Amino acid sequence: MSRFFSDKYKKLVPYTPGEQPKDTEYIKLNTNESPFPPSEKAIKYATEEAGRLNLYPDPECRALTQKIADLLGVDFDEVLVTNGSDEILNFAFMAFCDEKNPAVFPDLTYGFYSVFAQLNGIAYEEIPLRDDFTININDYFGAKKTIFIANPNAPTGIALTVSEVEEILKANPDNVVVIDEAYVDFGNESCVKLIHKYDNLLVTQTFSKSRSMAGARLGFGVGCKEIIQDLNTIKYSTNPYNINKMTMAAGVGVLEDEEYTLVNCKEIIKNREFTTSELEKLGFNVTDSTTNFVFASHPDIDGEKLYQMLKERGILVRHFNNPRISQYNRITVGTREQMEKLIDAIKSILEGI
Repeated sequence: MSRFFSDKYKKLVPYTPGEQPKDTEYIKLNTNESPFPPSEKAIKYATEEAGRLNLYPDPECRALTQKIADLLGVDFDEVLVTNGSDEILNFAFMAFCDEKNPAVFPDLTYGFYSVFAQLNGIAYEEIPLRDDFTININDYFGAKKTIFIANPNAPTGIALTVSEVEEILKANPDNVVVIDEAYVDFGNESCVKLIHKYDNLLVTQTFSKSRSMAGARLGFGVGCKEIIQDLNTIKYSTNPYNINKMTMAAGVGVLEDEEYTLVNCKEIIKNREFTTSELEKLGFNVTDSTTNFVFASHPDIDGEKLYQMLKERGILVRHFNNPRISQYNRITVGTREQMEKLIDAIKSILEGI
């Protein structure tokens, strides 16, 4: 770092994104991207908007915000569209955490939570998951902190029920509870319906996973009008034009093609079930994932070694160095062909040990 770098950031450990190598052609199962291209309508709308990039985008994202509100059955002013769900998560740390309201989240979860806390100078607590990687909701009762829970969780893939989330909300009436639903579309029930019952709930979602728009950077949050107003204060104090015109148009297009999204989600769920079954036949321990990835370990091969050997065979998965999960790998669910190639490669590796 330079000698000019602020002391307040010198101990900051940045988030490490998944590998995006360019040295060879990989079967990419490491960053939970969709294996399917964006909706043709999304591409068409974005292309049409490219000719108007000389003009600023609508800071209110009116057309897209209304589409999201209509889809979810909420009001326009109960939705805020952001540059990926990462942006609204950061906004939440800025808006709802301070010296009186530190943050709390699981010890094994989305890596950006601790980064956002550090970036904003927020004290935080990490509550250990159970040995089976599930969240004990009792650990969050009366937390007196701003709560962040990925549901389903990452990298474990395990979800809480809506009723369990509601118990956390009821037990923390004076603190905001952020439920990060990045993977909700792969077999889970959303907590969005609870925003009219609890004024301390913020639900975040993304277009990156189920809607095949990871490269567009588009997310949103849903909460009561006052929560969204708070977040808008942060948005308009940082970057009012946070969504570019092409991304906004693509978002409208994909929401007008919801059947395409639903078909893709069903295919991924089917491929996830196939992959889980095949891995279990090979002796893997696989968590009960309801996401677009599986989380698996094998008793006879080190997790990092398996990751490296798959990479040598042109298949990328995600390995984490955290000691609690170092024997596991997170494997994105791709097309059936990709998953069959993964299983064949793993069989070859296991036969050689």
